[in-house]
Amino acid sequence: MSQQIAPISFDDEINSQILCVSEDQIQGFVDDPFLAIAQQSDVAVDVVIERIRGMMAGGTIRRVRQTLMANKLAPGALVAWEITNEKLNQGFDYLFKDDPFSGHIVVRTTDNQTAGHTYRLWTTLKVPSGFSMKKHCDYLAEKIGATAYRTMPANKLFALGVGHMRRKKLAPGMKTDAPARVLDTTCVDLTEKEWQVTVAIKRELTLDEVKVGLWADRAAEIGMDVNEFCEIGRSLNERNVIGRFSTFLEHVKKHTDGKQVTRYNALYHWAVPKGMEMQAGNEVGRHMCMTHAYWREGGEEFKNVNIMGVSHGTDKELVLAHKKAIDDHLEASGIPVSYTNVFWGGRSEIKPSEVSPFAYLEWCEREGIDPDSMRD
Repeated sequence: MSQQIAPISFDDEINSQILCVSEDQIQGFVDDPFLAIAQQSDVAVDVVIERIRGMMAGGTIRRVRQTLMANKLAPGALVAWEITNEKLNQGFDYLFKDDPFSGHIVVRTTDNQTAGHTYRLWTTLKVPSGFSMKKHCDYLAEKIGATAYRTMPANKLFALGVGHMRRKKLAPGMKTDAPARVLDTTCVDLTEKEWQVTVAIKRELTLDEVKVGLWADRAAEIGMDVNEFCEIGRSLNERNVIGRFSTFLEHVKKHTDGKQVTRYNALYHWAVPKGMEMQAGNEVGRHMCMTHAYWREGGEEFKNVNIMGVSHGTDKELVLAHKKAIDDHLEASGIPVSYTNVFWGGRSEIKPSEVSPFAYLEWCEREGIDPDSMRD
């Protein structure tokens, strides 16, 4: 490898070439992720490793890890918490630091006092199978002083892939030729050995692990031959348990060079007629600006919206233009929208939600909770 200091800026030409692949194009489990990134980005593997290590060390990349389709491993929901401004930041800190099952933690606002504007704190939540999401949320609500909360499980997923770099130059209305692929949220059962591999796979990489053949060390950790490890990984992939191998950019906070990958994080809401959720989700999800799109039931608190999605950008008007293009497309597709809104993201932290039932037992012990009291 070169001994020169590699550029760490996300918009360096070679780094950008790598990131356009490494953010969300390595789908599923592959035996050697960095070789796959090199092949798809057309950058030599030693350069890929050097640049990714440099961006990790410099804070441009906040983590590198194999993601899981957590919805296949544990029941999950988007949770909106109604909480006073006085308790908002303390509640945010608790969910980020002390609840391993809360993932994305975002403070959101609306441009006007629209439906649900008092729900300032939004989180994703996974509660391992066998335990109660309601009981977990009741516990969290008491800890953070929330006055109310709304859980919104995903009935279907229509888009799931970050790709901030490759989305930066998208024009409003750009979409795939075919409707979005639908992903279901039915959980699968894993054997103890499969859980061992799953837990080993999902842990974020250290700098030293950014290398060719990284799974050999993870296999050795659990006393397994790397060939068996990869075989189980491929089997989990066939069951849609494995997500993407990804380099996660620090996309909202400023980097050391003062630049930001994105500035605006918009959660779009649409209310469409009952029975048209699948059709609407298929059309929303095909728009390339969407990093996430779901069928979720918002309930009366949010005027019964049932299609939600997230888009990012550096320019607020462009983010709104992307939404208008989707609004126009829904109308042209014969899908009426009775209500729509945008919740803008402010302070945010992202961490992987824990999904292991063994981790839940450890959390209960740490919190002084009888785990049987948290079961369904």
